[in-house]
Amino acid sequence: MKVAVVGATGLVGTKMLEILAERHFPVTELIPVASEKSIGKTITFKGKEYPVVLPQQGIDAKPALALFSAGGTMSLEWAPRFAEAGIRVVDNSSAWRMDASKKLVVPEINAHALTNQDFIIANPNCSTIQMVMILNPLHKMYGIKRVVVSTYQSVTGTGVKAVEQLQAERRGESPTTKAYPYPIDLNLIPQVDSFLDNGYTKEEMKMVNETKKIMEDDRIEVTATTVRVPVMGGHSESVNVEFERDFDLIELVEILKATQGVIVQNDPNTLLYPMPLTAHNRDEVFVGRIRRDFTQANTLNFWCVSDNLRKGAATNAVQIAEVLIQKGWI
Repeated sequence: MKVAVVGATGLVGTKMLEILAERHFPVTELIPVASEKSIGKTITFKGKEYPVVLPQQGIDAKPALALFSAGGTMSLEWAPRFAEAGIRVVDNSSAWRMDASKKLVVPEINAHALTNQDFIIANPNCSTIQMVMILNPLHKMYGIKRVVVSTYQSVTGTGVKAVEQLQAERRGESPTTKAYPYPIDLNLIPQVDSFLDNGYTKEEMKMVNETKKIMEDDRIEVTATTVRVPVMGGHSESVNVEFERDFDLIELVEILKATQGVIVQNDPNTLLYPMPLTAHNRDEVFVGRIRRDFTQANTLNFWCVSDNLRKGAATNAVQIAEVLIQKGWI
């Protein structure tokens, strides 16, 4: 099938192309779409070169599917135009995630929510995806009351400029362009995205609101602190979960071991626990440091790590598209 990748020259767009090839997605013709500043560039996919085109040219080429990763402004303007042309859109920006008329999908959790009428499907926030992959099977078993999460998020989540800033600082150079208002090398920045009136950042509120929508339960209370760290392999999260019912720790670990897309690395005796290096270039969510919170009843601590460009973005988008194929909708 013809497949458009909107934002094909960006970090996530590039990763989408890589994953489409890896997973043998049935692409017969690629339509790389980007802004005017990328016109004249070509994208190589499976040994063939394709010229970068503008969004309207992407629509005119009549793809069956468009994977969007070009930012919210581009998505708000162009995703509806692609959809009106009968093209299924999977959008990686935050533009449509909390739109009540749009599905927010992690395939392992809520693919059942998709219908043949869904032409714009939202891909969740990277930090939310990895957390709900762990929370969902536990919620089914024990019922989640409250989640307290602190994130340690890779600079790759900000984009190319952030990677370049980190690398320049690490070389002892002054970065030509800065993604952050402060140095990131040898530093942590307790701000991911802009601040809201309630004192939380947009990223923190995404984790609050998206978790409820994906897991289809508004009763789950979530509070988050999101932090940018000088790491490139993936996002890490420290999560504290209070359940409605008590749990057996051995049983809980076995539930996670049996969860599709999750790998348990949880052995303090051998110093086995997940790290960004573990998750880099992998599609699974890794979980460890699984232990009971001894200060409060029915409460668990765990640590999880995932490659934010893959399962946190590009892989999840391609998995959504694979569901659309399985349903016979593209």
